[in-house]
Amino acid sequence: MSDPVIDMRDVRLTLSSRAGDVEILRGADLSVAPGETVGVVGPSGSGKSSLLMIMGGLERATGGVVRALGRDLTAMGEDALARFRLAHMGVVFQSFHLIPTMTALENVAAPLELAGDRDAFDKAEAELRAVGLGARIDHYPAQLSGGEQQRVALARAVAPRPEILLADEPTGNLDEATGASITDLLFDLRDRHGATLVMVTHAPELATRCDRVVRMRDGRTECDGRAVAEAAE
Repeated sequence: MSDPVIDMRDVRLTLSSRAGDVEILRGADLSVAPGETVGVVGPSGSGKSSLLMIMGGLERATGGVVRALGRDLTAMGEDALARFRLAHMGVVFQSFHLIPTMTALENVAAPLELAGDRDAFDKAEAELRAVGLGARIDHYPAQLSGGEQQRVALARAVAPRPEILLADEPTGNLDEATGASITDLLFDLRDRHGATLVMVTHAPELATRCDRVVRMRDGRTECDGRAVAEAAE
């Protein structure tokens, strides 16, 4: 059996507030196999997005162990985490997180340039054409619709060919028709590039397209199996 691409054990996250410490994650466990697509579902406030952010090294766990591609993320410093994420992960956010002063082409090329890729702009243009935005490469985010911005974000995430693709509510800010189009595109990109995909979603129809669904409640992973339709309800 192959080693897991992602392995999270007894992961905890406690944040301080004026009212005292708040436990966000209370011992979450998750193991993801190579090439697997996992949907993470659960009520608002259950810790879904926090789990994903820790998985991507964007938030630091206060307890437990997080391993990705055999590397212990909990033992890395911030610079090492940033380098690891740049080399191995693509992240798609609900709110797109595009740089407003950069064109679509520049946004997609940015992580490639940071990685020292001499063909960054050629590859970025190819990815934008692959998501149907060949005619919009010189447009700025403010000149694009929400669906187009998310397409740019998807192109940026997959352009470096990451082994791990993380998506946090990728259709959350989109209308139903546009969200369905983005969903199709996300799974098509995953299939073409062969990345392992972990996706947080409130949408049952999106969760049911995953190989497996993990339900979270009160900061813990409650269901980790193949009862997809039941877990997504």
